Amino acid sequence: MAVGLGTSMWSGVSGLLANSTKMSTIGNNLANVNTVGFKGARTDFMDLMSANIGTAAGDKQIGRGVRVGTVVSDYSQGGLETTSNSLDMAINGNGFFMVKQKSQVGSNGKMLNTGNQTNYYSRAGNFSFDSDGYLVTPQGLAVQGWKVDQERIDAANASGTVLSQTPVSGEIQDIRLSQFTSPAKATSSVTLITNLDSDTKSASTRSASNANYYYAMTESWDGTQDPAMPSTAYSYQTTVKVYDENGSPHTLTTYYDKVADVNGKEYWEYTVTCAPNEDGRVASNGTPFGGTEAAGLLMTGTMTFDSSGSMENMSAYTMKASNATPGDFDATQWTAADVSNGYPVFTANFKSVSNASFTNSTNNPLNIALNFGISNIAGFSAGASGSSLATAGHDPANLVHFNPSTMKVNSNVTTNYATSSSTVFSSQNGYTSGLLNNVSVDADGILTGSFSNGQTQKLWALALANFTNLQGLSREGSNLYAATLESGQGTTNRANTGSVGSISGNTLESSNVDMATEMVSMILTQRGFEANSKTITTVDSMLSEVIQLKR
Repeated sequence: MAVGLGTSMWSGVSGLLANSTKMSTIGNNLANVNTVGFKGARTDFMDLMSANIGTAAGDKQIGRGVRVGTVVSDYSQGGLETTSNSLDMAINGNGFFMVKQKSQVGSNGKMLNTGNQTNYYSRAGNFSFDSDGYLVTPQGLAVQGWKVDQERIDAANASGTVLSQTPVSGEIQDIRLSQFTSPAKATSSVTLITNLDSDTKSASTRSASNANYYYAMTESWDGTQDPAMPSTAYSYQTTVKVYDENGSPHTLTTYYDKVADVNGKEYWEYTVTCAPNEDGRVASNGTPFGGTEAAGLLMTGTMTFDSSGSMENMSAYTMKASNATPGDFDATQWTAADVSNGYPVFTANFKSVSNASFTNSTNNPLNIALNFGISNIAGFSAGASGSSLATAGHDPANLVHFNPSTMKVNSNVTTNYATSSSTVFSSQNGYTSGLLNNVSVDADGILTGSFSNGQTQKLWALALANFTNLQGLSREGSNLYAATLESGQGTTNRANTGSVGSISGNTLESSNVDMATEMVSMILTQRGFEANSKTITTVDSMLSEVIQLKR
């Protein structure tokens, strides 16, 4: 009997121990109810081995108590809390941020993997940049990611290719900002979409007796006068600000004038110019264009519209390095323009760079592509009388033109409707230098810098990790987890790909602990502890009665 009562007491002791452990888990959950990214846990019990006893009904079993079976972590999604810090991030779905000790930079500028290079994992995205430009946790661990491949982005933009995903380069490394300025970018493309009023009357210079039929407006330009283009020579003008390679702004002015209506088609002349005193071009013989009548005259050509007002073709002429001579306008020096990605190009050489004054110069001129809404990657076809502007005459067949079978018409294109002439859309891709103002993150985990010049640049892509056996992760404190043999090393992916979730910026993931659930569990645990303690006191009383039998 004493042996049986002793066993009963130890069953009660096992209950006290198990419920004490469970209360520790509950207490830890409640202590971290406001911890960023915390994942709660629960304690599961299992019974101890049972003992066989003989009964009237045969051998039966009596339990010997309880023990802690396992502590299960709850990795369910926590609530998302909006913050004012753009570097606060939350993972919406599976995955962990990867962090580790910052790598050291050697004297040669290369990263040295010294110290503790263990990867840690966290759901807490309360990050910031330290004084060295590293994106770090509050403990100073560097957040990991891939560097964005800006060269591939630039190449895609130049070719008009749409990338399905932001390209990255190299291996996963510490996210660190080393570039806090956005360098100036020279304008290489200008888009001018206008509507030219079809009710405009042809200028008096467009008479059948005028030999300079398709360039009379351009011929009116005089870079030695102010204004260089007389107001009587054009019907409409529009301006756009462009930038040179040093980030200095310049104004391009494009003039338009109606030439004629021929067989239901309407022809307009256009001329692209800059301020004559900003024209830095120099002829091959060393003579500058500045101070001459041709100063500031960059491109001329025509636009052809059908009877419905749709643009159906164009011509474009520029001067080439081999035959350009400053002085009076000379149509014999103007030939079919070169194209870039199908659009005609010109150059102003604002900085007076040597051998870079014309589109075919030898010193990599900074050409500007002009987009009116149509293009042809094959370039211009010669007119019936050749590629010189001087031979255009009165016959539109003599103008250089795009091959209609290979020409591309954009959705946004210059038109010729019977409404007032106006600029529908204008843009250019140059800008001055700027300082980094802010860094934000998108759903794909791309860190993007915003600069004071209005530009944005994609800088880094966050690396996220996920594990098949989350229960095998080891809690390391400070909102960190470490991989173990049970969890495996996990797989890495970019946000919103594979098995990992998306990123929410200006957001933190709250603890997933449910306080109401924990309070109910606490009550049940407390009662369980009391019941087991009552088992012990009751067995103690029974043993006392046994001892009293000898009296």
